[in-house]
Amino acid sequence: MTERRITSMHGAGGEVMGKLLSELILPRFAGQSEQPLGLSALDDGAILDLPSTGRIVMTTDSHIVKPIFFPGGDIGTLAAAGTLNDLAVMGARPIALTLAAVIEEGFLFSDLEIILDSLLAQLNRVGATICCGDTKVMPAGELDGIVLNTTGIGVSEHPVSDAAICPGDRILVSGTIGDHGMALLAARSDFHLDTLLESDVIAIWPMIERALLAGGAGIRAMKDPTRGGLAAALNEMARKAGVSLELDEAAIPARDEVRGLSELLGISHLEVANEGKAILVVDPAKAGDVLEALRSHPSGRCAAIIGEATREYPGRVIVGTEVGGRRFLDMPLGDPVPRIC
Repeated sequence: MTERRITSMHGAGGEVMGKLLSELILPRFAGQSEQPLGLSALDDGAILDLPSTGRIVMTTDSHIVKPIFFPGGDIGTLAAAGTLNDLAVMGARPIALTLAAVIEEGFLFSDLEIILDSLLAQLNRVGATICCGDTKVMPAGELDGIVLNTTGIGVSEHPVSDAAICPGDRILVSGTIGDHGMALLAARSDFHLDTLLESDVIAIWPMIERALLAGGAGIRAMKDPTRGGLAAALNEMARKAGVSLELDEAAIPARDEVRGLSELLGISHLEVANEGKAILVVDPAKAGDVLEALRSHPSGRCAAIIGEATREYPGRVIVGTEVGGRRFLDMPLGDPVPRIC
């Protein structure tokens, strides 16, 4: 039996596209929301009822991952989690996402269904909905499978920036570093690597909510270390805050498989993306409470305090090595692993 595939008509706005929406999209997402004008209305936009208190937080992202299906997830998991996590590390409870899909002609219906189900699973994890979206189809050969764009909307009583850091603050990371980037590298056919390593991709709001309840205003700054990994995220935070961030290399959690692959490929696990982790910079008086809260959630069981903020080298990140030396951890020149998020 021939499998159904996406055709140019599925992006043309007519009857065929309407059937795609009614068969694949609406059964999954239209029933999620009780908003006054949501996805099921199929209008030109959505009308949302938002909480009467708190500030609106918004973010947007596009996703071009290769391979589309990888150990631990797929582009649907990634598109949802990546945007939801950007809201979470700003202290915002996710409310809704928009979803725009650009699909290559010939793409399998069955693969699209898996991707949509993965995206839905992450939304359900945090209680968010799809409020509106768009579909376009590109001719075969002009796109590598599928591209997803998502915009996230959240609400926060006390938004958290990535730069309100004071000397003496402790640096926490919510789990092992480098899992996503190294898992995708291993999954690419040109490397021919056999590993059980999986991506860490997951929506982290349930874990971050616990940390916020435990730390309150003591959580000074948060950031998710995606492209460029821990190195890029910490350098951005140090530069914006005008402080030095000093790390204890031995305290940074990483799986043995990640460390081994890092050495094999000559790519630092501190410079590759994570999709289910957060960096938190916390008042020292609250650091223990926040660490305990993170570890109380399955996503944060490997959380650790990995360093502190100082005045020594403003705008720089320093690593104290396991053999007793110190070195600068510079901002990566570019992404060592392209198309991973």
